[in-house]
Amino acid sequence: MSLLGNLISQVAKSAMDPEDARRNPINQRVQPRRTGGLGDILGSVLGGGANQNQRYNPQQHSRVDPNQLGLDDLLGGLMGGGRSPMGSAGGTGALGSILGSVLGGGQRRSSGFGGKGMLIAALMPLVLSWIQRNGGLSGALGKLSNMGFGQQAQSWMSAQDLNDNVDPNEIHRIFDHEEIRKVAEHTGADETEVRQGLAELLPEVVNQLTPNGDLETEGEANDEIDQILGNLSGSLKDFK
Repeated sequence: MSLLGNLISQVAKSAMDPEDARRNPINQRVQPRRTGGLGDILGSVLGGGANQNQRYNPQQHSRVDPNQLGLDDLLGGLMGGGRSPMGSAGGTGALGSILGSVLGGGQRRSSGFGGKGMLIAALMPLVLSWIQRNGGLSGALGKLSNMGFGQQAQSWMSAQDLNDNVDPNEIHRIFDHEEIRKVAEHTGADETEVRQGLAELLPEVVNQLTPNGDLETEGEANDEIDQILGNLSGSLKDFK
């Protein structure tokens, strides 16, 4: 079983969609605001065909639908083949390959990349790296608690509650400003949107890594993060 497979595959699908830049454009100079559930930016990516005038309802999607997209089919499309030889969504190595294919190579802009899907794809490694370098899932949650975000983090782990997202204006307390600046430069997004995206994506990643509402899957979660980032190392050079 892959904990992040469905989330990453849906983000990658949106980033690869030539219509994403038109349907969900970045650089909108939005005012950072605290949102619940998946939030506006992540919700527009995971909401499928919703257009800009339709607000994504996070209460209908507290967790990503596991049947929405086949990871093997997506990876096969990225690599130019049919179904991936790496197997289904349980193949954690495929997750890094998917993100690497989306983030790597200069063809992404000419292919229509550049919408909110691309932004979230670029933020995913940043979120995973932050968890990894803070001692894995339990270490990251402990740090969040020490920083005063303990109540929010508990809601992210819950299988019933909507995510109580971090205020985007406080996201610099968690993520370094230089990292935010580099993602904005690489994707063409406004730094305000990067902060908003991080404030929505971090809670959803924790949500996906704790499907039982506790740390029972921590070992699996940390192993999956390590494998994804290991496979992504060559594709992240532009962010360093």
